[in-house]
Amino acid sequence: MFSRRHPYLFFLLVFSTIVAATLVVIGILIVTGSGRSELEFGRRVAIVDVAGPITDARETIEALRRYRRAEAVKAIVLRVNSPGGAVGPSQEIYREIRKTRKKKKVVASLGTVAASGGYYIAAAADRIVADPGTLTGSIGVIMGYTNVRQLLDKIGLSPVVIKSGRFKDIGSPVREMTAEERKMLQAFADQIHEQFITAVADGRGLPLKKIRSIADGRIFSGQTAKRLGLVDRLGNLDDAVQWAGQLAGIQGPVESVREPVEKFHWLKYITETAVRKAVEALAQRRIYAGYLYRAPVSGAH
Repeated sequence: MFSRRHPYLFFLLVFSTIVAATLVVIGILIVTGSGRSELEFGRRVAIVDVAGPITDARETIEALRRYRRAEAVKAIVLRVNSPGGAVGPSQEIYREIRKTRKKKKVVASLGTVAASGGYYIAAAADRIVADPGTLTGSIGVIMGYTNVRQLLDKIGLSPVVIKSGRFKDIGSPVREMTAEERKMLQAFADQIHEQFITAVADGRGLPLKKIRSIADGRIFSGQTAKRLGLVDRLGNLDDAVQWAGQLAGIQGPVESVREPVEKFHWLKYITETAVRKAVEALAQRRIYAGYLYRAPVSGAH
């Protein structure tokens, strides 16, 4: 009856009630939030994910720099789930982690696989945590290409190459490699292999002789890697986060912050997959070099 006789007053009453309730809720949130100390806001460990083949260092480097500058972040966990990849990006990430260590603690957490370049970047961290069954190691360099000369001979194609230097077409898929070229490429592979060995020895604080004795491309379980000194502790991601917090001097519960994973877009997935397959097909016809572990077809389950 009141709403019918005094519609404007009824509307004003309802509106005032809503406003009052909103102010009460905001007040509660402010009081609750203000109860948290500055230390609590600083109890954070950032997680940086490195997943899949390492082909580009940009995103990982940007994340490391961002968290390095963030005052609320006291330590960083590098979550590695990668078989490795290109030499350049792996070395760039390694250097950025070493820079970050000068300001904040960095702990590497090895997931399902952290081999070759995946272990290379992990070796730059202050500490490394792995699962007992993590596939890691594979300290070595792989180079290769697909030679299609015999196939071209069968179908009657004769490629023509014009070059200005005798080694310009080294690794050409349309002719046999010469002994001199093979020797040159082997020397190159040995050189970047030595860079790998040195990086691991420096990062882990181990003698070069010890790393060189196991740097023959073999893979290790996390358990074996710990025994060899390539890993510090056995544990999962949460164990790595808690340890990173302790190393950073965080007292009490350790909170982690992790950037949200990009939403799945099927069209983008199809496009990127097609491009990736095309690049891989081209790469197989030209020589490549990488810190990359290639699992057998049967795989490990």
